[in-house]
Amino acid sequence: MTETTASGLTEAINEEVIYQNPLLFLKIWEITADAPLTSSMERHPWHVHKEVEFLAILKGRLGVQSKNDYRIIGPGDVIVLGASQPHRTHKPFAEALHYIVFQVDLGKHFDQSTMPYLYCFSELTEPLDKLNYIFDLSEAAKREAHSFILDIFAESQTRLKGYEISISSTIKRMLLLLLRNDTRNVLNYTVEAEINRLRPVLDYINNCLNDKLCVEEACAMLNLSYHYFIKYFKKTMGVSFVEYVNYKRIKRSELLLLTSDLSIIEVSLEVGISNMAQFYKLFKRHNQCSPREFKLRMRSESKVAMERIQPFL
Repeated sequence: MTETTASGLTEAINEEVIYQNPLLFLKIWEITADAPLTSSMERHPWHVHKEVEFLAILKGRLGVQSKNDYRIIGPGDVIVLGASQPHRTHKPFAEALHYIVFQVDLGKHFDQSTMPYLYCFSELTEPLDKLNYIFDLSEAAKREAHSFILDIFAESQTRLKGYEISISSTIKRMLLLLLRNDTRNVLNYTVEAEINRLRPVLDYINNCLNDKLCVEEACAMLNLSYHYFIKYFKKTMGVSFVEYVNYKRIKRSELLLLTSDLSIIEVSLEVGISNMAQFYKLFKRHNQCSPREFKLRMRSESKVAMERIQPFL
């Protein structure tokens, strides 16, 4: 149930997105509505979710309202809605409507090689909604983004051998498309020199995850004061020093849970977290499940994947 706030907006429903594949952290599906039905915007409640949402229209027109914008999009159009940004949609015209909804936790698709770009999509200062100007100005970029979404949908439906690789690759291509077409620098892209300056600290974190990492030692590596280093790191990486360290530790723990026979306690210690309650809290924050649930779920996914490709072996 929603309530009207002083600003005139209704309090948004916090929507939990159930991933179709827990390894890919996404949900993608199609919606169809026949003519001549229409619906007013007021009938549809505001909702939010921590995943970024893309909409790709195949047929008809859809009304989309976000906190600061209302637009009607039609065939071939794409729109992006930022993480945790309130929005709602409706069918404004008496015509058949067909579109794809793609929700994804973008943060989960950054790895060691792409981590320096995580800050660009972290939405610390601006929601990703601001990137819709790209699709307004560039027909080519809009067509490519639309094609990416359809490709991801097709792969998620057919689930052919290696579909996870295909989807993950296409998501990265979408990120690259947005990054290279962001002429207004909404993503706050930082030149490579800034990342390179932090390289000794990033290497220090990678090499010492199983030890107690000290921010003062990181400051000394760059010969910076504590307060300046903290601000500089967050400005460059898009997350704080502690958030980045925790992210790397959880990513390392995921790998150990999948590839080793270590107990959960041993994994926690191996990634430098001696407090089990803290480890469980951090792990659940990143994966929406406990380490044990993660291990069981991944084993189940692996078994299903092997059964699927067995005929090809």
